[in-house]
Amino acid sequence: MMLRVDSIHSFYASSQALFGVSLQVQEEEIVCLLGRNGAGKSTTFRAIMGLTPPRQGKVFFKEREITRLPTYRIARLGLGYVPPDRRIFPGLTVRENLEIPVKKRLNPAGGWTIDKVSDLFPQLRVLAASKGAYLSGGEQQMLTIARTLMGDPELLLLDEPSEGLAPLIVRHMGERIAELKNHGLTILIAEMNVKFAMKFSERAYILEKGSICYEGSVADLRQNEEVMHAYLAV
Repeated sequence: MMLRVDSIHSFYASSQALFGVSLQVQEEEIVCLLGRNGAGKSTTFRAIMGLTPPRQGKVFFKEREITRLPTYRIARLGLGYVPPDRRIFPGLTVRENLEIPVKKRLNPAGGWTIDKVSDLFPQLRVLAASKGAYLSGGEQQMLTIARTLMGDPELLLLDEPSEGLAPLIVRHMGERIAELKNHGLTILIAEMNVKFAMKFSERAYILEKGSICYEGSVADLRQNEEVMHAYLAV
């Protein structure tokens, strides 16, 4: 078991956002967390990463409880988080953005290198000297994922990776995400774009108003028109 979330309840001040959310992700599995905008997908990721720690419930990574750990320690254990707003350093070049995580990871001689992430996203090699502020949305998303990989995560949390991207870039992004599994990564992806996420995911959870309302295989979900219509409006 790579990740286990046990009945977490999360709040923003006095407003409750998550109500007993539980989910599991096995090693080298791709799982999607689906739901409409505001359902609680990003809050779930923030709770896992310690950015919005749950008030109740527990989070385990490789059977170690991480519920109360600070975010930097969670990241160093092997969880990589790709936020929905990308958060690259706009004043730094692509290469400089990629160099920063290497200085912070515990094993500087880890598996992911600038050459390796550039093989995954060839456009980054072309843009190596370009500053982040001048990249397109798709290029920024590639850089954000590549920068996270440079920290050598074992589990990758992808929060809305297709948001705001052109259809051709979305297809390209999906291909790269599927390829990451061949590198041994475990992936939990939060998405509103159901068709995109289900193309490469094996299992799915659906969030509705901060609660899990469905869990099962993607194959079963495809056949469940009632659930798809009720919670995903497709």
